[in-house]
Amino acid sequence: MRPIIAPSILSANFGHLEQDFEMLNRSESDWIHVDIMDGVFVPNISFGFPVLKHVARLTTKPLDVHLMIVQPEKFINEVKALGSKVMNVHYECCPHLHRVVQQIREAGMEPGVTINPSTPVSMLQDIIEELYVVQVMSVNPGFGGQKFIPHSVEKVRQLRDLISQTNSKALIEVDGGVNLNTGARLVEAGADVLVAGNAVFAAPDPELAIRQLKNL
Repeated sequence: MRPIIAPSILSANFGHLEQDFEMLNRSESDWIHVDIMDGVFVPNISFGFPVLKHVARLTTKPLDVHLMIVQPEKFINEVKALGSKVMNVHYECCPHLHRVVQQIREAGMEPGVTINPSTPVSMLQDIIEELYVVQVMSVNPGFGGQKFIPHSVEKVRQLRDLISQTNSKALIEVDGGVNLNTGARLVEAGADVLVAGNAVFAAPDPELAIRQLKNL
């Protein structure tokens, strides 16, 4: 099965956002990946809900919203109001993770959980059967354009094993430093969803870049 491709709009040109979304809507991309940062959990601030309401109107693709923020459960209704398909929260931010996952599902969205590079896959053992997607950060969260952490490939293999052992149906998503080279290694290891920022938006032909990722 070909991977799901989720271009990350953190790397888009916000001076020409409508043009970028026209390209994404034409392309073979499957989801639109949206990173929300608070400057607390990660050392950067991205965009808030007023901007994202405009973004949601521009796209014909499902939104995959990744909250790199403390207390993400406070914003379930706002993420839902965007028409989001997936709401992805960090394991490291949710001491009551099972409750947050339930709340996301009750709001009508698919729950996802993200783990940082230093968080072992084993920490998800008791929640993975409840998840639609697990996202592995293959860079330290907070900034686009970072170098891929090679151990992430092994984490994807470990996660694939855990999914098999628990009969979970969770998808494996990878975010950070994804390009044709790293993407091929991740798909071989068992990744289902590739988030790509600079590999798409900095490419001479972004639609071709998406097609090439899709064909990995």
